[in-house]
Amino acid sequence: MSRVWLVTGANSGFGRAITEAAVAAGDVVVATARRVEALADVVAAHPDQVEALRLDVTDAAGIEATVRDVTGRHGRIDVLVNNAGRTHVGAVEETSDAELRALFDLHVFGPAALTRAVLPGMRARRSGAIVQLSSVGGQASMAGFGAYCGTKFALEGMSEALAEEVGPLGVKVLIVEPGAFRTELFGNRGVSAEIDDYADTVGPTRSMVEGGHGTQPGDPARAAAAILAALDADETPLRLALGSDAIDTILDHLDRVRTDLTVWEWVGRDTAFSR
Repeated sequence: MSRVWLVTGANSGFGRAITEAAVAAGDVVVATARRVEALADVVAAHPDQVEALRLDVTDAAGIEATVRDVTGRHGRIDVLVNNAGRTHVGAVEETSDAELRALFDLHVFGPAALTRAVLPGMRARRSGAIVQLSSVGGQASMAGFGAYCGTKFALEGMSEALAEEVGPLGVKVLIVEPGAFRTELFGNRGVSAEIDDYADTVGPTRSMVEGGHGTQPGDPARAAAAILAALDADETPLRLALGSDAIDTILDHLDRVRTDLTVWEWVGRDTAFSR
């Protein structure tokens, strides 16, 4: 039986690539985006497998209505892909509350609401999969990406707990951690007002984002193939890092965490009440 996918941010990048890969596998995809016009060619090419729905993932009422509609017409949602997102560049001090809250609405509260909406059906069937598009920035942060990485750290923490909760019920959770892929992420970015004192630390990040759009090494189609392979594996991993840059960065980060833990272990352990 073909699967029914619900993909957010499906108009470009990973969302578009995952939609095309699922279609090639013979599945049905409900592709959502704020600008569904960009999906017209995919729908026209595969009218029996793809439908486009307008959805803003920060709209809680719209999420509930969309999941009810899709479930009512297709009978189920087998795979939810929480992909919609954008990046943001700014030092932590530069980033306003409004900018930070908007990112959390998009990257944390939206996926949480969609996850809650699809889980009753998945639990009832004792099957399903939730794919969380995180980032290498969900494991390792850097100057200028504090707000963006903060949302991805939060998404990963929530998803780890989710995996333990729903795994025994037959539902898979896959956290995807891409490095630099040729998507619209760098083009679709927010930028905070600059403070001169951060020019040396945040400046290189701003330059990398501004000049890197369209030159990233990663191929979204190959990423989508890897995601489908992971979902179809007998043992789906909790995390899937994509791109040599992501893998190298995460390994380096883990080494630094282990070094700090080891060097300061004696201090950390010597904190219990004295007997």
